[in-house]
Amino acid sequence: MRWSTRPRAGRRALTGLVAATLLGALSITTGAPAASAASREGIGHAVEPGQDGTGSRNWLGSYVVGGQQVFCVSFQLKAPDTDEKYKPGDELLTKWGTKLPSGQAADISYLLLRYGGTKDPDEAAALAHLLHSWTSAPRTPADLDPSLPAAKLGYDAPYHLTHLPAGAQAAVGKLRTEAEAGRGPWTASVTTPEGEQHLGEPAAWTVTVKNAKGKGVPDVPVKLTATAATAGEDPAATAGNSSPQAAAKDVTLKTGADGTVQVKLTPTGERPKLVASLAAPADRPYVRAPVDTAKQRVVSTGGEKELTAQGVVSVAKPGQVKVTKTDATTGKGVGGAVLRITGKDKATAALGQDGKPLTGADGKPAVVTTDGTTGGVTVENLRAPQEICVVEAGPPPGYTNAYDPKNPPSACGTVKPGETLALTVVNKPNEVPRAIPAGDAPVVRARGVVETSYSTPGLAGLGLLVLLGAGLAGFAARRASRR
Repeated sequence: MRWSTRPRAGRRALTGLVAATLLGALSITTGAPAASAASREGIGHAVEPGQDGTGSRNWLGSYVVGGQQVFCVSFQLKAPDTDEKYKPGDELLTKWGTKLPSGQAADISYLLLRYGGTKDPDEAAALAHLLHSWTSAPRTPADLDPSLPAAKLGYDAPYHLTHLPAGAQAAVGKLRTEAEAGRGPWTASVTTPEGEQHLGEPAAWTVTVKNAKGKGVPDVPVKLTATAATAGEDPAATAGNSSPQAAAKDVTLKTGADGTVQVKLTPTGERPKLVASLAAPADRPYVRAPVDTAKQRVVSTGGEKELTAQGVVSVAKPGQVKVTKTDATTGKGVGGAVLRITGKDKATAALGQDGKPLTGADGKPAVVTTDGTTGGVTVENLRAPQEICVVEAGPPPGYTNAYDPKNPPSACGTVKPGETLALTVVNKPNEVPRAIPAGDAPVVRARGVVETSYSTPGLAGLGLLVLLGAGLAGFAARRASRR
């Protein structure tokens, strides 16, 4: 064990984590007043006259040993010196060498954890009184005989309670009730968000601390350490807040009245993890034994128990959509078709893996163009799951007649994590006239299969053929008229 050099910062504040050893203290002195050059009283109240009938004062409160506030047991033995040396001890027993009941042991650990660093004299005196009441309670009235030596004398709890100030007496009841309600063992758990979590998108993670009765423990500092993520508030949720919690890898927050603390975790990697760690009361308190065995023992939690809990999730993998534009007659692919990638409403943009809308420079849903050979195009890194639609932005040449701008061709489906959604958008081609009139000239009939793919040279060739036929017919007519 090692001694902490940092007392608690305020009333009812918890200590740091397991590396900081929590020491509580309780001391009663005999003979001359305790505040001598060899010992330094801490915070508490003196009871006068003392229990032993000699007119001495009994100190109920803490001592400062090695620059640290401590408490001691072993009623009526000598108080510790300011430079007293202690060695690691054993489990805290009663003054008579018997094992403490589990409930009292848990109460002591809890109170040392919550009040071992108190700066309130009433709380310090109340803590000292309760510790002596539990560890040096008389087995029989004979143990209260004032003529007994210090090592044999029990603690007269009613006598000391009535000689404490009213504030300390009230604190005794408060601490006793709180210890019974909040005693350990505590448990800690981390609850991950419901549903999928995505890169760059904050979601609420919850840490819960419960006592032995399964009820939430309030006012507990919990250190939260994020891996592959940052912990902090959602910027959108803190708009207007002059001092929002900044995103970080580590934050320390206190549990609320229900024993929970919530933090926004924003994934930066594929498997974000949150580890919660806190100091909890040890199952049983331990003592530090003085080198001089005639002096009191420092009672401590022996390094209060560290509780840890963690949660981890897998960030949803992105999905992709493969769109194929086909001819309604032949089923062949149509190249050069321009399609918008939208949400299920066919108006707003679909979302990328980072949660941002996929828009073009015009602010409208992004467009893609189908391949000239296959009529296909693939859009990757889409948020999944997500329902999306592909909507034709305008008809390609050769497919204008059946195009309805109020109800353009489209196809919809749900993109699933790590999967490819296949969608097909079908267009009905323009009909090619079977007879092409040419004024008074003979009619040239074009028969054959209608092409289903967009081909500029093909359409131009067909026009040239028609014009050539019309020219030949006119030439023949002129020759006939000259005969």
